[in-house]
Amino acid sequence: MIKGVIKKGEYEWEIPVGFIPGMRVPARFFLSDELTKTLEEGALQQLANVATMPGIVKNSLAMPDIHWGYGFPIGGVAAFEYDSGVISPGGVGFDINCGVRLLTTPLKQSDLAKKKEILDGLYDAVPVGVGARSSLHLSEKQLENMMTDGAVFAVEEGYGNKDDIIHCEEQGRMKEADPAHVSRKAKARGVPQCGTLGAGNHFLEIQVIEEIYDEEAAQSYGVEAGQICMMIHCGSRGLGHQVCTDHLQVLENAVSKYNISLPDKQLACAPITSPEGRAYFGGMAAAANYAWANRQMITHKVRSVLTRMCGISYDDIRLVYDVAHNVAKIEEHAVDGKMTKVCVHRKGATRAFGPGCPDVPADYAHAGQPVIIPGSMGSSSFLLKGTDVAMRQTFGSTCHGAGRVLSRSQAKKKIKGKNIREILGKAGIIVRAPHDGAIAEEAPDAYKSSSEVVSVVHNLGISRLVARLEPLGVIKG
Repeated sequence: MIKGVIKKGEYEWEIPVGFIPGMRVPARFFLSDELTKTLEEGALQQLANVATMPGIVKNSLAMPDIHWGYGFPIGGVAAFEYDSGVISPGGVGFDINCGVRLLTTPLKQSDLAKKKEILDGLYDAVPVGVGARSSLHLSEKQLENMMTDGAVFAVEEGYGNKDDIIHCEEQGRMKEADPAHVSRKAKARGVPQCGTLGAGNHFLEIQVIEEIYDEEAAQSYGVEAGQICMMIHCGSRGLGHQVCTDHLQVLENAVSKYNISLPDKQLACAPITSPEGRAYFGGMAAAANYAWANRQMITHKVRSVLTRMCGISYDDIRLVYDVAHNVAKIEEHAVDGKMTKVCVHRKGATRAFGPGCPDVPADYAHAGQPVIIPGSMGSSSFLLKGTDVAMRQTFGSTCHGAGRVLSRSQAKKKIKGKNIREILGKAGIIVRAPHDGAIAEEAPDAYKSSSEVVSVVHNLGISRLVARLEPLGVIKG
């Protein structure tokens, strides 16, 4: 471990104040001994950098999928006191509200005799890859409504049902959204990409629930062993990327305007309540809503394909939950024994609210919020539940995935997509992608073990295992 870092428990490590100049709070991260082998020194430097930012409370935090990112490390969580703190695009990321949703079906594996044909049908229905364009033609007014109302807009347009809204984080809509702070360029990028999967680590998977760990929670969430599920992982596409790019330029200037001292210019920020801070928050929330609507539109396409090809009812394909893992939100959390209004940044981290929290859907209240942790291509994904421990220790947050150990360029140099396709095929997993390079970039060896990452948060108690899902068919962007 890096000199100066203190081990506080079996899975908990601390970077003390003084590790770098200007730290206001300690930084904490969560890793097993096995995962320390893949820890990047640069990611810890970034975690310590976050601890220098004005208004930060308690700790700068990182989950066990921590790796180097832009500004904040990916896997980073930080909360800033609302009146004195800052908001930073580096704490959200370029793919605003990249997130994941899980759908259950009444199907079993024995019902998938035509698995390849089903996967081909899904691949044809959902545009994938860099620059993928939608068959849907949004008007300017519809795009405004999409950014204002999120998944609610999509359902009202006929892409789903009202139960979907209930089972989305924030009910699929951040009310603070302000499309006036989304540039014309960002909007132009968003119009042709609604209802598209995109590229990178985004995916659409046919999965089977292989193992149940918590029968009571599984029953609450409506999942059972042997059930065929669909998992959708994507975000706000080019619109969100452009929103981040546009506001970074503004906030870089705001740093000097507000006399903010930062160890890294990638942490560009402004006071939450400043004109620049409010503008970024409004634009970010609009992009987050676009992402929820995007996933809702893809959900509709998935349901349409499955009803046509498998003879099941549209409404029998049920949304378990939809969670964001690149977003900043205004929440209340206990700080020094007092409920405090804060802006929580989760970058590559998932909300994990515990039982009884008012933001958890009523039918899940006694179990806690569903937490969906996707694996890398060909590896396990997991359904967990939020906990009271997370509310006390991590601002109701947990990990978001496996975490990279190879960059995309490194993966393409070391791994052949054709080989991965063949290996997965022998394991009964069919892969569809625009080209073999897309498969190489997201190969299982490019990531940490999702099982190891999830075991850390489970053992810490910041989220608890409910079910394990295995891939049967994978569509990669």
